[in-house]
Amino acid sequence: QLQLAESGGGLVQTGGSLRLSCAASGFNLGSRAIGWFRQVPGKEREGVACISSVSGTTNYVDSVKGRFTISRDNTKNTVYLQMNSLKPEETAVYYCATTTGWEFVCLPKKRVYDTWGQGTQVTVSS
Repeated sequence: QLQLAESGGGLVQTGGSLRLSCAASGFNLGSRAIGWFRQVPGKEREGVACISSVSGTTNYVDSVKGRFTISRDNTKNTVYLQMNSLKPEETAVYYCATTTGWEFVCLPKKRVYDTWGQGTQVTVSS
């Protein structure tokens, strides 16, 4: 059974940093791509970043480039999202998700992901 569990959310001041974790079970990271998404109540869930399954190629949405870094530790079967220089408008529930078929590239588009975690709240105070 494929499962994802996010952790690491919390309250941080503007300009601060957080590192989110996405622990995978029921599969190996080398077989599936992982994406990070975020959602504010009443708004669409939006993609943030992703990492492909085989090559580990990463992709980011423009708004987080240079500030966020997605990485993975295959020995721990965990993907991380390092978030720096956080802004109040980035307050949201952050989710990780997984999909097959993205070995060498990936897209942080929610429609291609089939399994989701429960999310972790990130609050950036102004």
